[in-house]
Amino acid sequence: AQAFYDVMRKRRSVRMFSDKPVSRETIEALIKTAGSAPSGANKQPWRFVCVQDQAIKKQIREGAEAEEKEFYNGRANEQWLKDLAPYGTDENKGFLETVPWLIVVFRLTRADDGGQVYYSSESVGLACGMLLAAAQHAGLATLTHTPSPMNFLNTILDRPANERPYLLIPVGYPSDDCVVPKAAIKRKPIDQVMQMR
Repeated sequence: AQAFYDVMRKRRSVRMFSDKPVSRETIEALIKTAGSAPSGANKQPWRFVCVQDQAIKKQIREGAEAEEKEFYNGRANEQWLKDLAPYGTDENKGFLETVPWLIVVFRLTRADDGGQVYYSSESVGLACGMLLAAAQHAGLATLTHTPSPMNFLNTILDRPANERPYLLIPVGYPSDDCVVPKAAIKRKPIDQVMQMR
């Protein structure tokens, strides 16, 4: 457990990616790990659309930047923008084209056969956490990107109505000049997040 923590405590959300290739086999291993997550009634209500095609990544960038422009210029309230200020984020998302892979995670609202799914948000959240951990373990950098709303991803990726965009995860190597804000490094001490009874 301590060895795993020693790897995971170095994980950072990265917005400065290299275009260094990542193999398809590596991405498949990450998805297999994510797909091993627990889920309500084992329905596995997730779909991982892995995008390497440059033209599609460009479309995703344009869609994300359009939504983010709305967010930073009116949708977000003053407190939200204040909380984001230490991270230096804005509507520019060039990394979405630079990074070798975009993994777009969709949450299924119905099974492919039309059947019910249970605790789909919780289940997909668990799978995403395992995906991020697997990427960190593989020496890769990630970002949990949530342009909102994300319906443009259904259109660009031609996804059916029972799939809802949940998370957009760029996956690759950090650029040589990659930096992260100091605010991203601070973690709450264990006595603030754990209680023993």
